[in-house]
Amino acid sequence: METKRILLAEDDEDIVEILRLYLSAQGYQVLWAHDGEEAFRIFQEQQVHLLMADLMMPKINGYELIRKIRETSNLPILIISAKNMDADKILGLNLGADVYITKPFNPLEVVAYVNAAFRRFYELGAEEKSRESHTGESPGDVVLTLGDLQLNTERLELTKKGVKIPLTPAELKILMQLMKSPGRVYTKAQLYECVNGEFYENTDNTMMVHIANLRSKIEDDPSAPEYIKTIRGLGYKIENIAKGKE
Repeated sequence: METKRILLAEDDEDIVEILRLYLSAQGYQVLWAHDGEEAFRIFQEQQVHLLMADLMMPKINGYELIRKIRETSNLPILIISAKNMDADKILGLNLGADVYITKPFNPLEVVAYVNAAFRRFYELGAEEKSRESHTGESPGDVVLTLGDLQLNTERLELTKKGVKIPLTPAELKILMQLMKSPGRVYTKAQLYECVNGEFYENTDNTMMVHIANLRSKIEDDPSAPEYIKTIRGLGYKIENIAKGKE
């Protein structure tokens, strides 16, 4: 089995040594970049399966690094940062990060997030399938359809009126969970578990950002969503909209 490579973009050597110790014990290979510029060079030159990035780094900050990587890759991205304001978290998640972890952190919690990301993302085959080019649907494809949305669960592609809509791994998992059971209400904890395998406290804002991002991509008017509905005090559901409904 291929060793999974984690690119750690972090300028604090103490944090690097702690994370390298815990992640290596799990069998991962850790590639270290001291700044964002070096991290992007490593990403271009080597196969990287997951990115862990600080936000405050020399040369290229974490926000810019994530933006540049998301232009070409759908790999899981975890932010680890001392910036704990909601605005910082929202910006990081909007740029394409899947998880935002604040410093100081428990290394075992970080390992749990990493394990969950690898388990969920790579067991689904999202990386391999996102690099393939397909025309048409194979007989084995399973397509979930709601209104103008079609989600191919084998190719992991979402289209709306035939136009492909790019999703992050977290957004893909959330939407797939909702579309599998139209009308069912999912709590934020249930949706977070489908993304990361386990639920951690203080994740309400993270889930709200993921839902807002999904709405901005699939709704004609995100401020008056037709698909993803908020059930106040409970969570979210997706409406069972008939195909071709105007």
